[in-house]
Amino acid sequence: MLKRSNLLPTHILKTLKPPLKTLHSSHTNRNNCSQSDTDWTQLLKPFDIEHLSKTLNRITPIQLQKLLKLPLDLSTSLQLFNWANTQKSFCNTFDVYYTLIDKVCSFGEFKTVDKLLLQMKDEGIVFQESVFVMIMRHYQRAGLPGQATRLLLEMRSVYLCEPGCKSYNTVLDVLVEGGCSKVARNVFDEMLQRGVAPDVFSFSIVMKGLCNVNEVDAACGLLRGMTKYGCVPNAVVYQTLLHALCKFDRVDEGLKLFEEMILMGCMPDVETFNDVIHGLCRAKRIHEAAKLVDRMLLRGFNPNDLTYGVFIHGLCRTGQVEEAKALLSKVPEPNSFMFNMLINGFISKGQFDEGKAVISDSMFKNGCQPDIHTYNTLIRGLCKTGRLVSARELINEMTLKGCEPNTVTYTILIDGHCKEQRLEEAGEIMREMSKNGLRLNTVGYNSIIHALCKVRNIPEALNMFHDMRVEGCKPDIYTFNSLIFGLCDVDEMETALKMFQDMVLEGVVPDTITYNTLIHAFLKRGAIHEAFKLVNDMLFRGCALDEITYNGLIKALCRDGAVEKAWGLFEEMVEKGVNPSTVSCNLLINGLCKTGKVQRAFDFLKDMVHLGMVPDIVTYNSLINGLCKMGNVQEAVNLFENLRFKGMNPDVVTYNTLISSYCKESMFDDAYLLLNRGVAKGFVPNDVTWYILVSSVVKEVDDL
Repeated sequence: MLKRSNLLPTHILKTLKPPLKTLHSSHTNRNNCSQSDTDWTQLLKPFDIEHLSKTLNRITPIQLQKLLKLPLDLSTSLQLFNWANTQKSFCNTFDVYYTLIDKVCSFGEFKTVDKLLLQMKDEGIVFQESVFVMIMRHYQRAGLPGQATRLLLEMRSVYLCEPGCKSYNTVLDVLVEGGCSKVARNVFDEMLQRGVAPDVFSFSIVMKGLCNVNEVDAACGLLRGMTKYGCVPNAVVYQTLLHALCKFDRVDEGLKLFEEMILMGCMPDVETFNDVIHGLCRAKRIHEAAKLVDRMLLRGFNPNDLTYGVFIHGLCRTGQVEEAKALLSKVPEPNSFMFNMLINGFISKGQFDEGKAVISDSMFKNGCQPDIHTYNTLIRGLCKTGRLVSARELINEMTLKGCEPNTVTYTILIDGHCKEQRLEEAGEIMREMSKNGLRLNTVGYNSIIHALCKVRNIPEALNMFHDMRVEGCKPDIYTFNSLIFGLCDVDEMETALKMFQDMVLEGVVPDTITYNTLIHAFLKRGAIHEAFKLVNDMLFRGCALDEITYNGLIKALCRDGAVEKAWGLFEEMVEKGVNPSTVSCNLLINGLCKTGKVQRAFDFLKDMVHLGMVPDIVTYNSLINGLCKMGNVQEAVNLFENLRFKGMNPDVVTYNTLISSYCKESMFDDAYLLLNRGVAKGFVPNDVTWYILVSSVVKEVDDL
C-alpha cells in the first residue's frame, strides 16, 4: 500500500532518524527553521541522505518534493513518500504528488499512477489539469494512446476535474502521433459537444490526423469551420493541408489553397513551396513548377536541396533528362542524391552510356563520389537491356573502388538473370552472395520463384519457397501469386488452393491477381461453379472484380451458351464503374453470334461505339462468322467489303471464314476469286485455308 505505510528499509530509517538536539527558545526555533532550509539546499546537491538524517527534525511537504526530485530509484522514492506520511499531522500537497507521479510515469509503472491518483482523491487534494496532461504525455512516450483517452474520460467521471482545451489538445496529439487519427476526430467532436472551446492547435492536429488517413476533404471542411470558434488559420494549418493535397495528387486544389494562404497573410516557407512544386512535378506540370520557383525567388527564398531534387526528379520523370542535366549544372552545391537521380533518368530512357558518363563528367568534378545507389542504378540499367556480363564486370569495378555490393546489388543481378531464364547463373550469384555474408531478401527469392514457375519447374520453386521460410524471410503477396500461378499452370489445383489457404492463414491478403489466377484456372477446366464460389469469396473480402475477372467469366459463360448471364455480367461491370474494353465487347458479340443472335450483336455494336470504343477486326470477324452461320453469306460479304472504308484490313480469320462459307454453298469460283484477291492484297493463306479448299474439293468429287 502507498498510503501511510511504515514499511521502510533499515538504511532509510537510519537515514531519517531525527537528531537528539533540543531547541529551547522561539528565536532558536525560527533560526532552526531557517537553518533547516539552508541545510536542505546544501544537501540536495551532493545527494547525501545519511548526512541529511543528522540535520533533519521533521520533513515538510516542500522538502519531500525536493527529495523526490533527486535521482533516486523508484523504490526508494516511494519508501520516502510513505515514510513522510507516517509523520503526525503531515499533509501531502498537489506538488508532492505531481513530482512523485512524474517519476513513477518515467519508470513506466502506470498501475501505481492510478493508485496514487485515487489516493489524492481520498485525501481531498484538489486536482489540477496539469497532472493529467503530464501523465498523458508519458502515455504518449510509452506508445499507449488508448490509455491517454481513458484518462481523459476519467478526469471528469472519476476525479471530478473538468478537462479543458489543454487536456483535449494533448490527447489529440497523442492519438494522431499514435496512428489513431479516426479516434482523434471522435475526441474532437466530443470536445465541441461539451462546449470546450478549441484553439488553432486543436484544429491543426485533427487536420493532420485526417490528412494522414487521406480524409483531406474532411480536413478542408474543418478549415472552413475554424472562424466559427474564433480561430484564425495559421501557416501550420495551411502547410498541413497543402502537403496532403499535393501528396494525394490534388495539386489544383493545392494551388488554390496556396493563393488563399498568401491572401490570409500567412507567409509560406521553403517547405511549403517545395510541397506545391513536388505536386506539380508529380503531375508532370514542369513549366508551372518552374514558375513557382520564380515566385519563390521573388519572395526572397532560396531553393534548397529538396527543391532542386524534386525539380530534377520531375524533369527526369517526363523524359527531359537533358534539361535536368542543365539544371543540375546550375545547382550551387549538388550532392550525390541529385546525380543519382540524373543517372537514373538516363537509364530509364535506355541511355546507359550517358548515365555512366555523369560520374566522370560531373560527379567527380563537384567532389561527389559514386555510392552504392549509383552503382545499383547502373547495374539495373545493364540488366534491363540484357547486358548481364557487363553488369557482373561493373560489380567487380565497384568492389575495386572500395564500394562493396549489398543485398540490393545482388538482387538486381539475380532478377536480371531470372528474366533471361539463366537460372543456373542466378544460383551461382546466390552462392557468391552467401559467401560474402549476405542473405537473399524477399525480392530476390520472388525473382527466382517466379522464373521457376514460368518454366513450370514447380518442385524447385517449392524448394526455394521452403528455403525462404527457413532463412526467416517472410513471403509476400508476390511470392504466393507466383506459386499459385505456377501450380494452376500445371493443373495442380488442389495444391494451389492449399497454397491460397496457407496464404490467408499467414495474414497475407489475397489481391485481384490471386483471385483472377485461380478463377481463370477453374474456368479453363470448365468448373464455372467453383469459379463463381471464388468470386463470392473475393467480394466478401472486399476485393473488387476488375476487367480481367469479368472478361474471363463472360468468355466462359458465352462458351457454354449462357449468353444472357454473360450479358448480365457485362451490365454489372458497367454499373460498378469497371470500364469495359474492346476485348470485353468482342467476347459478348462473339457469344451472341454463336447463339444465332446476330441482330442483337449488331445492335450491341452500336452501343459499343456509343461507349467510345473502336471495333477491331476481331469484332467484325465475329459478325461475319455469325452471318455466315445464319446463311447470310451475301451480307457477310457486304460487311467484308465495307472493312476497307473503315480503315481496317481483313486478316486470315476473315478470309478463311468467307472461303469456308463459299465452299459450303458450293460457290467454289467465288472462293477462289476471294483467295486470289486476298493474295494480291498481301493475304498469306495458312494451313487452315488450304485444308478448307482441299477438303471441300474432295467432298465435291466424292458427291459426284
